[in-house]
Amino acid sequence: MATETRRLALCVVGAGLALAITAGQAGAVERPGAGTTVQPITTGRADHYFQHFIVQIGLERLGYEVAPHLEAQFPAMHLAIGQGDADYTAVHWNPLHEAFYEKAGGDQRLARVGRLIEGAVQGYLVDRKTAEAHGITDLGQFQDPEIAALFDSDGDGKADLLGCNPGWGCEAVIEHHLDAFDLRDRISHNQGQYFALIADGITRFRQGEPILYYTWTPLWVSSVLKPGEDTHWLDVPFSALPGDRSEADADTAQPDGSNTGFQVNTIGILANAAFLDENPAAERLFEVLEIPLEDVNAAILKQHEGETDIEQIRGHAEAWVSEHQQQFDAWVEEAAAAAD
Repeated sequence: MATETRRLALCVVGAGLALAITAGQAGAVERPGAGTTVQPITTGRADHYFQHFIVQIGLERLGYEVAPHLEAQFPAMHLAIGQGDADYTAVHWNPLHEAFYEKAGGDQRLARVGRLIEGAVQGYLVDRKTAEAHGITDLGQFQDPEIAALFDSDGDGKADLLGCNPGWGCEAVIEHHLDAFDLRDRISHNQGQYFALIADGITRFRQGEPILYYTWTPLWVSSVLKPGEDTHWLDVPFSALPGDRSEADADTAQPDGSNTGFQVNTIGILANAAFLDENPAAERLFEVLEIPLEDVNAAILKQHEGETDIEQIRGHAEAWVSEHQQQFDAWVEEAAAAAD
């Protein structure tokens, strides 16, 4: 696994794109990370780099040299961190990635640190026009072949769900739902490249055709297909999640009475446990950093609108730090103090 991980494509970011720090800022904070190189890893997807760069800017302020990001799919990413081939990622979903976490060594090798982005939701949506015309509010209604046929785009009589890529974690929940809700014969789970599938769905929506799709936040999709205006979230018949879970751990119902079939997730930093032991300043930074979900959505929407170059995404992160400079400086100072 170590050799395979080291062959992952390197993204041309890192030390060469370090944030320009003023002399006053640099002198105001101790640099306990000086002389230490940190290895991040992410998926390579543009929508994951915004929060990674915010974390990177904080590490750079602490004196760390941040190596170019390794890239891998979620299962390999967790294994790489557990084996010490990478030090951290800022795209760990808790509890969605629980199985990846355990397979990579669990608490013995890994640590979930902080609550970087709170309130990440997932679920199923349909276009508002079709939902209101046929009273569709729940995924369980797709057991009705007439309802399923409304969303059939390939003529096989089954609804076509624009679903989740293999290896992301969400695909396992969707597959479990199809069995738990007795929908295997009524819904086809389309699992090509998600963003190509959703682009086709948006085209069909704009042509007035029904669509059924899975999505999550933070992401640009709900800025284009606006829930409550263009689309409706669907409830599920009952809570059902894969794996050996207690009833409480499998509960996906929300306080407002809705149930999208997925637990609300926290996107936090997953780090190698030994790295954290050796770098208390980095650990404290990971613990205190927070990015509002709506700010991540806004940054990802800019990418969807064309600002996709890695330098532009780094610029979005730098702008966010500048807009929150007082709070960011306080986080960095607190992290530096943890090294004393």
